[in-house]
Amino acid sequence: MLTWKKTLHEIFNRERIPTVTSENVQQPLLQMSLFQDIALNIAEIRTIFGNSSDISSGELCIDVETNHTFGYVFLEQQVNKTFFQEMMSTLNTRSAQLIEEMNTGFYVYPDLVKNILQASGEVNTLETFDDICQSMLSGDTIIFMSGYPLALSVNTGGGDQRSVEEPTTQAVVRGPRDGFTESIGTNISLIRKRIKSPNLWLESISIGRVTQTSVSMMHIHGIANDKIVEEVRLRLHRIDIDGILESGNIEELIQDETFTPFPTLYNTERPDVIAAGLLEGRVAIFVDGTPFVLEAPALFIQFFQSSEDYYQRAEFATLIRILRYICFFISLMAPSFYIAVTTFHQELVPSSLLFNLAAQREGIPFPAFVEALLMEVTFEILREAGVRLPKTVGQAVSIVGALVIGQGAVDAGLVSPAMVIVVAITAISNFVIPSFSMGIPIRILRFILMIFAATFGLFGITVGLIGMVQHLCNLRSFGVPYMSPMAPFVLADQKDTILRLPQWGLFSRPRFISPKNQIRENNAPLSKPKSK
Repeated sequence: MLTWKKTLHEIFNRERIPTVTSENVQQPLLQMSLFQDIALNIAEIRTIFGNSSDISSGELCIDVETNHTFGYVFLEQQVNKTFFQEMMSTLNTRSAQLIEEMNTGFYVYPDLVKNILQASGEVNTLETFDDICQSMLSGDTIIFMSGYPLALSVNTGGGDQRSVEEPTTQAVVRGPRDGFTESIGTNISLIRKRIKSPNLWLESISIGRVTQTSVSMMHIHGIANDKIVEEVRLRLHRIDIDGILESGNIEELIQDETFTPFPTLYNTERPDVIAAGLLEGRVAIFVDGTPFVLEAPALFIQFFQSSEDYYQRAEFATLIRILRYICFFISLMAPSFYIAVTTFHQELVPSSLLFNLAAQREGIPFPAFVEALLMEVTFEILREAGVRLPKTVGQAVSIVGALVIGQGAVDAGLVSPAMVIVVAITAISNFVIPSFSMGIPIRILRFILMIFAATFGLFGITVGLIGMVQHLCNLRSFGVPYMSPMAPFVLADQKDTILRLPQWGLFSRPRFISPKNQIRENNAPLSKPKSK
């Protein structure tokens, strides 16, 4: 027994043994101090980057007599060439002034250069090759000065970036049309534009030993729960991984529950949604390189709310929300309910309808479960094919494929027309839910309920729903009950769940999210317009 345990321990921990790699060998080189010679510094940087072809470097002599020379190096695709040219132009035009002030002896040469470059952008002093490499990868231009073992980094970041466009995943009829991009700086500025408060605090870290991805955590001090903020901070700092390529990687690494189909973090492309969440006391997580921003904690009801609900009249928003919950149950249970009724509980169907269903199913070789399973799997294939196909043909192929396959299956006698209608209503209802991340667990649970319905009928569906509700009530999102304010039930927070009260009625924040700063509208009970 001990031998087997020892062998298994060696197998599973073999990858944890430190090995000598090129990265480990390069670490002492990165910690070296800079040379006084510009050419040596540039040559060392090229060596560190493996003589990559996208490194651009050069020298600029400003005084032949004193041999004062500048050296520069940057990564071509990371730098905005316009900013770089403006910076070099500033050095050229002010070189005479630089030499004159330096000859007076009252100023230190690096400080003079730093003061001149500050007009072009943020300037920092660097003393090691490690600092230089990280600065270059962030899009900075490195300036060397002959005779000094230090460098200056100028913020010239830019490169090719996608402009701010309308979000594609959460389109609205009424509301802002701007959406997040792949640039974390642009995304943060979109929030700063909406919330002009010094209490909007931002913390930035780099996650990923190789990718060094910029990740920022934003919250409103005085509104957000300090315990939630600290928990988000600890989970982000606990991440130790080679690379982060999308916010979904962060979501999986910091979520409360791994083995659940339901998302415990909210993601969105809309800045107005993140701004509204921050004002409620939530914490936003920005990841460089993706237009999807995470929001914590996330509640079940949040995935059925749209930003458009707060831009329309309260009555209309309430009606649409009720419709979304109805579509949720239709998308979840319509196929399983049809299977249970037609297989075990025919007495629940009116006689005329039952005769019609029986006539339609005459000659169908499969039971209702296999019939529903066949159509659901076919629709899932069409859905995924429509997403992967080019946009010019994807929609047409999906529509034509659904029509042709559905009609062909009915004509061939494989499925009944009623089953095609049930599957179509189920699919359409799934698209009514505003959040795509909530539509995925519904698709998974639909197949599970179909199995329960084919095995135990309506009793099986009831057992499946009870298990699902129990699982939802056990979930937490950063310590906050996932089903709040419905379980546990909080009467004061029901004003923005299934129903949406007018703006004068939304005077307090959710108690589980922001317990220390509840009131967000002064004199709220008196804010209701009164007739004269």
